[in-house]
Amino acid sequence: MATRRSGKTSKSLPTKAPPRRGHVLWKGAIAFGLVHVPVELHAAASRTSLDLDLLDRRDHQPIGYKKINKVTGKEVSSDDIVKGYEYEKGLYVVLGEEDFKRANPKATQTVEILSFIEDGEIPSIYYDTPYYLVPTRQGAKVYALLRDTMRKTNSVALATVIIQTKQHLATVIADEEKLTLNTLRYGDEVRDASGFAFPGDEVALKADELKMAQQLIESMRGHWDPDAYRDTYRDEVMARIEAKIESGETHAVPAEGEDEGPRSAEVIDLMSLLKKSIPSSRKGETEETPPKRKATTSKSSPSKPKTGTSRKRA
Repeated sequence: MATRRSGKTSKSLPTKAPPRRGHVLWKGAIAFGLVHVPVELHAAASRTSLDLDLLDRRDHQPIGYKKINKVTGKEVSSDDIVKGYEYEKGLYVVLGEEDFKRANPKATQTVEILSFIEDGEIPSIYYDTPYYLVPTRQGAKVYALLRDTMRKTNSVALATVIIQTKQHLATVIADEEKLTLNTLRYGDEVRDASGFAFPGDEVALKADELKMAQQLIESMRGHWDPDAYRDTYRDEVMARIEAKIESGETHAVPAEGEDEGPRSAEVIDLMSLLKKSIPSSRKGETEETPPKRKATTSKSSPSKPKTGTSRKRA
């Protein structure tokens, strides 16, 4: 049984940490033409995940992680680990930090701007990891010059930068008062989408369906506020962990039918779903107003099947 604790667990739900500068990845400069902007490179993103430990199923004792020499079977300390390139089976060239710096000393400390392109020209799929470019004290004026000029010309800088041991293609973007660097994926790192099936012109969309979909989008129009969103799945898992500790549970198996999973493909009434999604504009108006029938008609039009009215929306 799990050990009972009073109050919250030691790994309680995360709160927003106060802003901090963090670790400087490197100090160097942004270079465009003959102009150099002295900067520091800082990580602009942090990954949050559930801090789970690996346990032995039999006694719930933690399982450690050791770096083992594959030949001797003995543990190797971090000080004795080096990087090597296998040029033939079982034969390596050992590389140290000095080797990486000597390969191209300028590139390891420079964001080399190649060209300036229009903002929005790069598809979002190419963007990878963001960083902050923070000016040093002596670089403040030329930093501001580059930033303000890029904003006025609606430009994004395309550049190369070496981070750790890899050269990246990157963008430098003037974002309000700061310059941000975002590494890009190379063309051969993005999978070719031609092997996937995407709907094309063969899918006939009716004018009233498009109009109703536009109304739905307008009714859901909002503004970007990153603080308004959080990882609710992580919160819910943490809540289950809290409940397990309070009740002393060590195992929990979800009941059958608790999660039915995604429903199989089915024929839906698209217009009906669109209408139900748009908030009613008049008080007392029903979700779906049936069309008015002409008084002079002699034939009754067939009624539409009420698709999905008895099921909960996904």
